[in-house]
Amino acid sequence: MQPLETGREPLSFRQTLGTWVENPRVQNLIIALIVINAVILGMETSPAIMDRVGPLLITLDSIILGVFVVEIGMKLIAQGPGFFRRGWNLFDFLVVGIALVPASGPLAILRALRILRVLRLLSMLPRLRFVVEALLHSLPGIGSIALLMVVVYYVAAVMATGLFGATHPQWFGDIGSSMYTLFQIMTLESWSMGIVRPVMESHPYAWLFFIPFILIATFTVLNLFIAIIVDAMQTMHEAVVQKEEAVLTEVVHSEGVQIEQELRAVREELRALQDMLRK
Repeated sequence: MQPLETGREPLSFRQTLGTWVENPRVQNLIIALIVINAVILGMETSPAIMDRVGPLLITLDSIILGVFVVEIGMKLIAQGPGFFRRGWNLFDFLVVGIALVPASGPLAILRALRILRVLRLLSMLPRLRFVVEALLHSLPGIGSIALLMVVVYYVAAVMATGLFGATHPQWFGDIGSSMYTLFQIMTLESWSMGIVRPVMESHPYAWLFFIPFILIATFTVLNLFIAIIVDAMQTMHEAVVQKEEAVLTEVVHSEGVQIEQELRAVREELRALQDMLRK
């Protein structure tokens, strides 16, 4: 007897490996290890904890790092060149590669970037993923506002250096100092008692410069950043809603066509039955 034909070709090794790696259970395990690794890296910053269980933490960190390397290797084998077409894959590959840098010499500081791998959790939470995508979509607009802010800062720094540099060189002695002082004023950190009032002791009308600067830089330009991000999120939300509506419309249309075809088939059967009865 010949074996039955199933109509399905057997999965290749790469397909089987890719299916296993992308399995929700495996991915949940990797995410759990990412969280555990983040906790371990935080504990390694405590000298008291390192004195007690330092070797254990280092061993666990090495084991988890080994699991990450195996995971990346499996994905490389399963996905081939397509691995590097996914942004999160590139991020994981970079972070794991940094983690493999020897913990000695000038490059040892890069090992601290291993904690960035915890950001992969964002891809597992739809709401956070939506926020991240909105931020990425708003980058062009944010860049334009940042350029506007740089222009405003430069103009204000030149004016402040010319107006107050001679009497208060510690704050406005040059362009760099003026821009840093204006940044502090923009954040409203000790701007009045710490900077503006001492300046007004020698320049009584200095408030005519600082108050308009605060109104422009703090309450106008910074709010433009928020407006751009909110607009990007609203645009993405509308796009998602339109996509869902299009899918729903297509499903309803296909179901309507199917029902219409079934009704036609039933009518034809009824007509055929009527013809048989007449004969």
